[in-house]
Amino acid sequence: MTKSAILKTSLDMLYYSGASQVLRPAFAGLGAIFMLHHVRPGGKLQTDFAPNAALEITPQFLDTVIGFVKQRGFDLVDMAEAVRRLRTNTPGTCPFAVFTLDDAYRDNLIHARPVFRKHNCPFIVFASPSIQDGTCELWWRGLESVIAGNTHVYAEISERKLSLKTLNDVQKQAAWEQLYWPVRLLPPKQQRRWINDFCDVNRVDLGAICRAEAMTWDELREVARDPLCTIGAHTVNHFAVARLTAADATLELKQSAQRLAEELGELPKYLAYPYGDELSAGQRDFQLASAIGYEAAVTTRKGLIYPCHAGHLTALPRLSLSGEFQKLRYIDVLLSGSALALWNGFRQLNVA
Repeated sequence: MTKSAILKTSLDMLYYSGASQVLRPAFAGLGAIFMLHHVRPGGKLQTDFAPNAALEITPQFLDTVIGFVKQRGFDLVDMAEAVRRLRTNTPGTCPFAVFTLDDAYRDNLIHARPVFRKHNCPFIVFASPSIQDGTCELWWRGLESVIAGNTHVYAEISERKLSLKTLNDVQKQAAWEQLYWPVRLLPPKQQRRWINDFCDVNRVDLGAICRAEAMTWDELREVARDPLCTIGAHTVNHFAVARLTAADATLELKQSAQRLAEELGELPKYLAYPYGDELSAGQRDFQLASAIGYEAAVTTRKGLIYPCHAGHLTALPRLSLSGEFQKLRYIDVLLSGSALALWNGFRQLNVA
């Protein structure tokens, strides 16, 4: 059974047994910060090889989720209000929901913004300047493109030489699984050299992929003018900061905010760590973000928001709206906090 299938089974058990509702009063917390990447028609509805489709949801599902959290009595707030409630210990009578989008993809403007405007729902877009420049190596998309476009893939990584048949979707997925984590775990600058070489050999244009996916600076300015929208920082080059030296990580965090201020006229107050898991952002990086002056920062560690997060504003957890989990019952269980409590060993705080 795949990891995704195991998680779905766990969520279904909590939902259909009624356990999530019983546990809700103990674990629901003050609110939730939702994480999105792509919002576009057909998001994760593909039936062929599409290993990155988990990063996509449909506009219809986003619409349904926002409607659901409103029905459940959540306040739709921006990051500033969520931080204010935590800092002042005035949570309000209702839980809050914050919607965040990482990487500033063009579909956020075209397909997500109309849904947020329909519901008068605030949202924050975390932008990496190199993505808006069209120069960032979206290596996970480049890797997918090479595998999708070939019937045999050759790769050398971490002193291993691989010869992988990719004739059909099953073989393509197997090749992806052999390559994804070795590439992901390379030191960031080495990773980008590797993917550039890999794509060059296989005649895949990484720059074209980035330009096709990302908002331009003019498009980012357009969405930034929306009163519902906040722009946050996401480093310059979408590097996993924990895998950089402290000096390089500091530059990524500082220069990202500075460039966004130059382009948009306002210094961002909030940060999202690229990848954002325990391997990609840790205690050192949380402290760096605070020292640089970010008021709050979000990870991809799974969790709801509790009063104890007031002392850890640069290490906030999120709930992913994943293409693999586009069912309201999954969202209902996650918002109860029950599944997250089990996965986190009943810890409300996970910042180690």
